[in-house]
Amino acid sequence: MRVYVNYNDKRWKKYNIDFDKIANAVVGKKYQDAEVSITLTDDDEIHAMNKMYRNMDKPTNVLSFELGDDLLLGDIYISLDTVLREADDANISVAEHTAHMVVHGMFHLLGYDHLTDSQARVMESKEIKVLKKLGIKNPYADDVVPKFAWWKYVLCALFGGVAAFGFAPFNMWWLTAIAFGGAYWLLCSDDTRVPFWCAWLRAVPFGAMYAISMFWWTLHSIYVVPELTREFAIWTVPGIVGIGIVGAIFFTIPFVITSSIRMKSCVKPILFAFLCVCVLWLREWVFTGFPWNPISNVLLAYPIISNSMSVFGALGLSFIFVGIIASITQIIHDKKNKNLMFVLLFFIVLLCGGIFGAYNNIKVSNVGQNEFVVRIVQPATSQQKKIAVSRADALNRAKNRVDDLIKLAGDVGAVDLVVYPETSYPFVLLQNDVLPIAQKLNVPVITGATVYDNGRVYNSLVLSDKDGNISDIYNKSHLVPFGEYGPIKFIPSPANLTAGDGPRAMMIRSRGADAFLFAPAVCYEIIFSDAVVKQSPIHAIINITNDTWFGKTPGTYQHLDMVRRAAIESGVPVIRANYSGVSAFVASDGKIISSLPVGQVGVLDGTVYGAHMTIYRLLGRDWWFAIILIVSIFAGFIAYRADKNN
Repeated sequence: MRVYVNYNDKRWKKYNIDFDKIANAVVGKKYQDAEVSITLTDDDEIHAMNKMYRNMDKPTNVLSFELGDDLLLGDIYISLDTVLREADDANISVAEHTAHMVVHGMFHLLGYDHLTDSQARVMESKEIKVLKKLGIKNPYADDVVPKFAWWKYVLCALFGGVAAFGFAPFNMWWLTAIAFGGAYWLLCSDDTRVPFWCAWLRAVPFGAMYAISMFWWTLHSIYVVPELTREFAIWTVPGIVGIGIVGAIFFTIPFVITSSIRMKSCVKPILFAFLCVCVLWLREWVFTGFPWNPISNVLLAYPIISNSMSVFGALGLSFIFVGIIASITQIIHDKKNKNLMFVLLFFIVLLCGGIFGAYNNIKVSNVGQNEFVVRIVQPATSQQKKIAVSRADALNRAKNRVDDLIKLAGDVGAVDLVVYPETSYPFVLLQNDVLPIAQKLNVPVITGATVYDNGRVYNSLVLSDKDGNISDIYNKSHLVPFGEYGPIKFIPSPANLTAGDGPRAMMIRSRGADAFLFAPAVCYEIIFSDAVVKQSPIHAIINITNDTWFGKTPGTYQHLDMVRRAAIESGVPVIRANYSGVSAFVASDGKIISSLPVGQVGVLDGTVYGAHMTIYRLLGRDWWFAIILIVSIFAGFIAYRADKNN
């Protein structure tokens, strides 16, 4: 076969490549009288040709123009600029990569293509065999790792750290959008399939820094009390490293899978958005569960949008938000609008959710207020003041704290219920004990206390009547790992509590009012999507917590946002008693009706209203996950077929 080489870019001549040998290695005796033309050019020329003949407004490495003739096979154009970049990224020589481009172009002239996976497998296998005869290793092998510059690792880490600023107390949602879009651009937007472990190593800086910047405040608890600091300060650095490792495992999943599977670019944003939802869904259980800060929480400042969670929950809103970010990023990267349809569909679904959100706001405002008056007591006593130096000192402090709690509640007047935060009551309670606070106030009381029952110790919400008789006890079921129990034996834990049986409803009757039905939630239990029972009517969620350990760190304000999310999803207002603040009455549309700031001692009276059944609470977290899975599969199939037909 005769090979004619045209040097449109003279820089090619210095590489001394035997194009005749490479091209003839592809064809057999059948084409010994054939002719082929190879034009060696640059990005400018091949860009113009790519736009003219393929409607793709970007340069490429090789273009082949088949003539359908056994003698005049066609023309091959190869761009030196693109070959240089790709060879550098793959850490191979220009001669090797050029040989691959010639072989690839020749097979196109012989009628082979890679529009489908099956076609690609056939064509690639033939290319590999020819290149092997030429002494060139398999360019599609997993051990051929495209180069990833050091500055990209730094940028991924920066994006991971910045992404957390979309959450409270910063509430800069656009930074989260930019960070996820930037990381997606670096890690997922290219057509090249990256080997799994290589993809994971690239994504590690983002996942680790995202976790550390979101959860560093959990280690603040070590430094609240000097006695604990002396014992646990040594675990600060290992704790930070551990948070980073967990983040490097979980938050990298969407990036790793999306970049390590061969697929059309139009499908990638849908897969990526679904995988982000998978990570949130998995966080409900893994390591006992910690679904903190779903991406949807960055939109809580926008009531109409955030109230769409009353329909499809944090899972659905996160899917839409990430889907829009990834689709727009892919469009910008590809310089073509094949993902525009899905951007529009995501926005349409978001608009529909917003309509439901607006309806949810109106529905809540039209429901009359409940006459049941609740007083929240916020002691705001520092943890250090609770620590005693002896048994006698501990007993004396505990008695004084009971007196202080009674005084702080003040004249209860027409109040139907007084709610004290988690761990307020300083004595261990038994099932048949009497609560002196309720006796003194002559009103039903809810308080957080440690309960001892049958040799087991619980972190509990205790309900007593106005005479102090304990009428019901709810034991916390989602315990804090490494705080309330030790999941790993060699890492010490300050407590070893027993988990309760899970969500249920409790009832109060007071001053002749109708029965008040509520769902109890202790501390961070309220962050779990299915922590509230589905039965209706429920007038409120009563969440008692103690964020004293976290001071004015982001965690305290993010916890309040998780409460707001729970109210929207369930359609149930929240009465939140926080030991150090923020204590608040939260409406069922997520609006904060009234609150006490962090560190302020005081009481807060209020009523709750607007409780209603939402679509999300009716279907639940797992059904919505299944719906999102089905939608993702269907959308991915439509995108694949539409791209194939084009």
